[in-house]
Amino acid sequence: MSVIRLETKRVEKPWGRHDLWPGFENAPEDGPAIGEVWFQAPKGVGEDDPELLIKYLFTSERLSVQVHPDDADARARGYERGKSEAWQILHADPHATIAIGTVKPMTKDELRASAEDGSIVQDLDWKTVQAGQFWYSPSGTVHAIGPGLVLIEVQQNVDLTYRLYDYGSDRELHLKDGVAVSDPVPYVAPFQPYDLTAGRRILSAEGAFVTERWTQPVSGTLAATHDRPVWLVPLGGEGRFGDETVAPGGVWLADGDVTFALPEGADLLLAYPGGAVNVALAG
Repeated sequence: MSVIRLETKRVEKPWGRHDLWPGFENAPEDGPAIGEVWFQAPKGVGEDDPELLIKYLFTSERLSVQVHPDDADARARGYERGKSEAWQILHADPHATIAIGTVKPMTKDELRASAEDGSIVQDLDWKTVQAGQFWYSPSGTVHAIGPGLVLIEVQQNVDLTYRLYDYGSDRELHLKDGVAVSDPVPYVAPFQPYDLTAGRRILSAEGAFVTERWTQPVSGTLAATHDRPVWLVPLGGEGRFGDETVAPGGVWLADGDVTFALPEGADLLLAYPGGAVNVALAG
């Protein structure tokens, strides 16, 4: 393949919603809420474990306080990779928040104690967010996502989450492992976004993956490869990649050279593995 549309997997969550987002069928009101939509290659297509995973999240309640390990910690526990992630905010209710980092530096003993007695909620730095914002959360960052949000999550592809606190629910916590991999300090963005060219903005290029946003008309050849595929996540308008018309609500994966054209009004998020910007992408 050169470019393929990924299939969706709807994931039920207690904190999810029934009204989702344009491009997605709403969940029946008398059925379970949908919290996530995952985008995965069709069965039988591709044999490798992809390095990245793209999700849409729809929140009506606070998610648990979580942390993810880095690559070294994850591999020491038998996993292929750790988990850094990024969030592109599509919609935010008034006063919607995410928690990212702690209000002040904490020791690991202090973090564990605050998770055990629930004061961790006050120890987190809850930031008001708005549509259009982009946040990069590296592994080790203590974080939580609040209600009233629709966002796209770009993450390293691994099911490895340590839950530190869940507001008194009966779900399992992972205090030993979670505290061990946490870096409980105030959040400082590890990367400052910048414009590579007019309409091509580098949002993150730290560690495991690069994210870009293209917002002006452009055409050329996307120089993706099997070893460094590119995930295409349309945010607005329509574009053309090979024989595929890309539009919001879908995600496409390119793993070879493919010609493309983005007209006026197109808005595209791209993600690809590795911490170095591939300046040949829009050649």
